Amino acid sequence: MKKFICIILSVVFMTLTCACAGAAGFSDVNEGDWFYENVTDMTNQGYLSGYEDGTFRPSGIITKAELVSVTGRIANLTASTSAQSNHWAAPMMQAALDKGFYDWDEIPPTGETYGDAITRQLAVKIIMKAFMPDAKGDYNDAAKAPDFSALDGRYYDAVIAAVSNGVVYGDDKGSLNPKSPITRAEACAIIMRAANKKGNLQPYTPEPTTAPTAPATARKGGVSENGWLRVDGTRLVNERGENVVLHGMSSHGLQWFPNFATEDAIKATADYGANLFRCAMYTGEGGYLSDKSVKNTLVNAVDAAIRQDMYVIIDWHILSDGDPLANVDAAAEFFAEMSARYADSPNVLYEICNEPNGGVTWSGNVKPYAEKIIPVIRQNTNGIILVGSPTWSQDLYEAAKDPLTGENIMYTCHFYAGTHTDWLRQRISDCGLPVFVTEWGTSAADGNGGVFLDETQRWIDFMNERGISWANWSLCDKSETSAALRGGANVSDGISADELTDSGAFVFGNF
Repeated sequence: MKKFICIILSVVFMTLTCACAGAAGFSDVNEGDWFYENVTDMTNQGYLSGYEDGTFRPSGIITKAELVSVTGRIANLTASTSAQSNHWAAPMMQAALDKGFYDWDEIPPTGETYGDAITRQLAVKIIMKAFMPDAKGDYNDAAKAPDFSALDGRYYDAVIAAVSNGVVYGDDKGSLNPKSPITRAEACAIIMRAANKKGNLQPYTPEPTTAPTAPATARKGGVSENGWLRVDGTRLVNERGENVVLHGMSSHGLQWFPNFATEDAIKATADYGANLFRCAMYTGEGGYLSDKSVKNTLVNAVDAAIRQDMYVIIDWHILSDGDPLANVDAAAEFFAEMSARYADSPNVLYEICNEPNGGVTWSGNVKPYAEKIIPVIRQNTNGIILVGSPTWSQDLYEAAKDPLTGENIMYTCHFYAGTHTDWLRQRISDCGLPVFVTEWGTSAADGNGGVFLDETQRWIDFMNERGISWANWSLCDKSETSAALRGGANVSDGISADELTDSGAFVFGNF
């Protein structure tokens, strides 16, 4: 249910972002804006997706970590394996430092200033070092700026070269404003000008791995132990007909937090006892429908979960596009591809519509959609299919009046402990359907408030008593109480107790 600033790089660039909603994709990016072509170019190259509200926020400020991370990725810089802090950007920051993009004293590798705003003069130096390290300029070009004297001497060469080569221009008064923070629009424009002058700019597309055929390790409660799942009445059972309960984490939006859907991240949850991972592939909000490369992030996550002997949910995460019928053809194409790829994999479950909302009905929208998508999946596999219901997957009673036909179908319910209490538990009890809680949080429904541990414990007890499987929202370090990880958590070497939030500690303790 929650959203965040997005990026589709394999690192989290959490502020400078672009999505597609007009020609460039933003309600606040229009033809005629000085930065329009650069923002559009960067978006089309696949380096940026956007804010959940469809804006670019061109005057917003970005941090040192954010600018270095996106610059390094576009420049094909390989992240370092010897970073000196556990900040999310540390591997790329260390690589940029080692490459000489900036000096130790400008951005110390210990990470304490990674989150600070970056000045124009330092940003220009980094960008020029990345894309045009040998460029020269004419002192007289830059010296015309009325505030040239404000420029620190160490930045003369880079700024002069940038001005002479048409990478940097002054403002409407000709000023360079070297010590002011650089904005999103300015950073986007300067990066793309320099990158295009270098040439051979490659679109960013994370390559999918080859589908694994066997797990790297066997885990308790995993696929090696249980095999193919099926639905028996209201129960989820294994291939021997024994009750099975899956517990694990959901990713946040894959376009925003791909670094928490890596094999290291997924393995870390399994090491705590999780036997399930849910891959939340947003369709809107800069997700799959506007950026197909997000699918590759999903595929890599699914394959990683398979190697970890886990069950894994492929989640067609509708939210802003609340009517599943709105993009039924795209969904059919996607699930045809995914079910064919994983036809022989007992690990994979298919969640075909995350949270229908916005006035849709079960019989008028959700059921007809499901009746189009389920046969597509069934052409390849008889794996478990998970179907949402109206009102953000809470109206189970509507589905109970007019259920789908077919086998191995379950109905999803989503709850947030600070918002949904006894009344929603009663709906589950009364519906008589096989229910799978594919998303729940310890917070209120907006991702914040709480943590509501007393009410969450009531939900845990309720699900345990009924053998209901679940995935918790979410494995990320977003600044909201439902996030499982603290800011800057480094999952490359596992997840330590001190990297878990209050919510994360509670959830991980219940795997």
